[in-house]
Amino acid sequence: MVNGPGTVSSGGNHVGATFASYNRTMSDMDAIRAAVRGPVQLSRRERRAMATRAQALSPMRILTQVLLLPVVVVGLTVSIYIRTSPYERDDALRHLAALAGCETALAMGLAPAYEGDLGYHRRNDSDGDGVACGDVAGAAVPPALAGATPPPGEPAPAARPGTGAKFLRP
Repeated sequence: MVNGPGTVSSGGNHVGATFASYNRTMSDMDAIRAAVRGPVQLSRRERRAMATRAQALSPMRILTQVLLLPVVVVGLTVSIYIRTSPYERDDALRHLAALAGCETALAMGLAPAYEGDLGYHRRNDSDGDGVACGDVAGAAVPPALAGATPPPGEPAPAARPGTGAKFLRP
Protein backbone atom coordinates (compact mmCIF):
# COMPACT_ATOMS: atom_id res chain seq x y z
CA MET A 1 0.00 0.00 0.00
CA VAL A 2 1.36 3.43 -0.91
CA ASN A 3 0.53 6.18 1.58
CA GLY A 4 2.26 9.11 0.06
CA PRO A 5 5.48 10.14 -1.60
CA GLY A 6 8.28 7.88 -0.39
CA THR A 7 6.16 6.02 2.15
CA VAL A 8 5.12 2.41 1.76
CA SER A 9 3.05 0.49 4.25
CA SER A 10 1.68 -3.00 4.43
CA GLY A 11 -1.53 -1.65 5.86
CA GLY A 12 -2.48 -1.23 9.47
CA ASN A 13 -0.04 0.82 11.56
CA HIS A 14 2.15 2.93 9.30
CA VAL A 15 2.97 5.84 11.63
CA GLY A 16 6.67 4.95 11.88
CA ALA A 17 7.17 4.87 8.14
CA THR A 18 5.34 8.15 7.67
CA PHE A 19 7.34 9.83 10.43
CA ALA A 20 10.63 8.64 8.89
CA SER A 21 9.55 9.99 5.54
CA TYR A 22 8.60 13.31 7.11
CA ASN A 23 12.04 13.67 8.75
CA ARG A 24 13.83 12.81 5.53
CA THR A 25 11.75 15.31 3.64
CA MET A 26 12.44 18.05 6.20
CA SER A 27 16.20 17.42 6.13
CA ASP A 28 16.08 17.70 2.34
CA MET A 29 14.24 21.00 2.73
CA ASP A 30 16.87 22.24 5.18
CA ALA A 31 19.59 21.37 2.67
CA ILE A 32 17.77 23.29 -0.04
CA ARG A 33 17.28 26.30 2.24
CA ALA A 34 20.98 26.29 3.20
CA ALA A 35 21.99 26.15 -0.47
CA VAL A 36 19.75 29.09 -1.33
CA ARG A 37 20.64 31.23 1.71
CA GLY A 38 24.37 30.49 1.77
CA PRO A 39 26.38 29.96 4.95
CA VAL A 40 24.61 30.80 8.19
CA GLN A 41 25.87 34.02 9.72
CA LEU A 42 26.82 33.56 13.39
CA SER A 43 25.67 36.10 15.90
CA ARG A 44 28.19 38.35 17.62
CA ARG A 45 27.77 36.39 20.85
CA GLU A 46 28.47 33.06 19.10
CA ARG A 47 31.57 34.47 17.37
CA ARG A 48 32.90 35.82 20.69
CA ALA A 49 32.22 32.47 22.41
CA MET A 50 34.09 30.60 19.68
CA ALA A 51 37.07 32.98 19.90
CA THR A 52 37.20 32.66 23.70
CA ARG A 53 37.04 28.87 23.48
CA ALA A 54 39.83 28.78 20.90
CA GLN A 55 42.02 31.03 23.06
CA ALA A 56 41.39 29.02 26.24
CA LEU A 57 42.29 25.75 24.56
CA SER A 58 45.34 27.11 22.77
CA PRO A 59 48.32 24.72 23.12
CA MET A 60 50.66 27.65 23.77
CA ARG A 61 48.45 28.92 26.60
CA ILE A 62 48.29 25.47 28.19
CA LEU A 63 52.07 25.02 27.88
CA THR A 64 52.70 28.42 29.46
CA GLN A 65 50.44 27.60 32.40
CA VAL A 66 52.12 24.24 32.95
CA LEU A 67 55.59 25.83 32.86
CA LEU A 68 54.60 28.63 35.25
CA LEU A 69 53.16 26.25 37.83
CA PRO A 70 56.50 25.61 39.63
CA VAL A 71 57.17 29.37 39.77
CA VAL A 72 53.80 29.95 41.41
CA VAL A 73 54.34 27.10 43.89
CA VAL A 74 57.78 28.38 44.93
CA GLY A 75 56.50 31.94 45.29
CA LEU A 76 53.57 30.78 47.40
CA THR A 77 55.82 28.61 49.59
CA VAL A 78 58.28 31.45 50.25
CA SER A 79 55.41 33.83 50.97
CA ILE A 80 53.89 31.45 53.51
CA TYR A 81 57.28 30.83 55.11
CA ILE A 82 57.95 34.56 55.50
CA ARG A 83 54.55 35.11 57.14
CA THR A 84 54.87 32.18 59.54
CA SER A 85 58.57 32.50 60.39
CA PRO A 86 59.55 33.67 63.88
CA TYR A 87 62.05 36.06 62.26
CA GLU A 88 61.49 39.47 60.70
CA ARG A 89 60.90 39.55 56.95
CA ASP A 90 64.50 40.26 55.86
CA ASP A 91 65.93 37.85 58.41
CA ALA A 92 63.47 35.14 57.31
CA LEU A 93 64.68 35.49 53.71
CA ARG A 94 68.33 35.32 54.84
CA HIS A 95 67.56 32.27 56.98
CA LEU A 96 65.86 30.60 54.02
CA ALA A 97 68.79 31.44 51.73
CA ALA A 98 71.22 29.88 54.22
CA LEU A 99 69.48 26.57 53.59
CA ALA A 100 71.18 26.48 50.16
CA GLY A 101 74.61 25.85 51.67
CA CYS A 102 77.51 27.22 53.65
CA GLU A 103 78.80 29.41 50.83
CA THR A 104 75.44 31.18 50.67
CA ALA A 105 75.25 31.44 54.46
CA LEU A 106 78.71 33.01 54.51
CA ALA A 107 77.72 35.46 51.76
CA MET A 108 74.59 36.40 53.75
CA GLY A 109 76.70 36.99 56.86
CA LEU A 110 75.16 34.11 58.78
CA ALA A 111 78.10 31.69 59.01
CA PRO A 112 78.95 30.26 61.45
CA ALA A 113 75.45 29.81 62.84
CA TYR A 114 74.80 28.23 66.20
CA GLU A 115 71.90 25.92 66.96
CA GLY A 116 68.75 27.94 67.55
CA ASP A 117 70.14 31.07 65.89
CA LEU A 118 69.33 32.71 62.60
CA GLY A 119 70.86 30.76 59.70
CA TYR A 120 71.30 27.44 61.52
CA HIS A 121 70.15 24.38 59.60
CA ARG A 122 71.04 20.81 60.59
CA ARG A 123 71.94 20.01 57.02
CA ASN A 124 74.75 22.62 57.19
CA ASP A 125 76.10 21.17 60.47
CA SER A 126 78.40 18.52 58.99
CA ASP A 127 79.87 17.25 62.26
CA GLY A 128 76.73 17.57 64.40
CA ASP A 129 78.32 19.83 67.04
CA GLY A 130 75.60 22.51 66.95
CA VAL A 131 77.55 24.90 64.71
CA ALA A 132 76.41 25.12 61.10
CA CYS A 133 79.09 26.05 58.58
CA GLY A 134 81.75 26.01 61.29
CA ASP A 135 84.31 24.62 58.88
CA VAL A 136 83.88 27.35 56.27
CA ALA A 137 87.09 29.21 55.48
CA GLY A 138 87.35 32.36 57.55
CA ALA A 139 84.69 31.28 60.03
CA ALA A 140 86.13 30.58 63.42
CA VAL A 141 84.27 28.55 66.00
CA PRO A 142 84.54 30.00 69.52
CA PRO A 143 86.70 27.81 71.74
CA ALA A 144 83.82 27.41 74.19
CA LEU A 145 81.79 25.60 71.54
CA ALA A 146 84.63 23.84 69.74
CA GLY A 147 85.15 21.11 72.33
CA ALA A 148 81.89 21.53 74.19
CA THR A 149 80.38 18.51 75.83
CA PRO A 150 76.65 18.22 76.37
CA PRO A 151 75.26 18.62 79.89
CA PRO A 152 74.92 15.41 81.89
CA GLY A 153 71.85 13.40 80.95
CA GLU A 154 71.77 14.55 77.32
CA PRO A 155 73.19 12.32 74.61
CA ALA A 156 76.04 13.70 72.56
CA PRO A 157 75.00 14.78 69.05
CA ALA A 158 75.79 12.04 66.59
CA ALA A 159 78.34 12.92 63.95
CA ARG A 160 76.90 12.77 60.46
CA PRO A 161 79.83 12.31 58.13
CA GLY A 162 79.42 13.45 54.57
CA THR A 163 76.34 15.65 55.07
CA GLY A 164 77.61 19.11 54.48
CA ALA A 165 75.25 21.54 52.70
CA LYS A 166 74.54 19.27 49.81
CA PHE A 167 71.16 18.57 48.27
CA LEU A 168 72.21 15.00 47.55
CA ARG A 169 72.35 12.24 50.12
CA PRO A 170 75.72 10.49 50.51
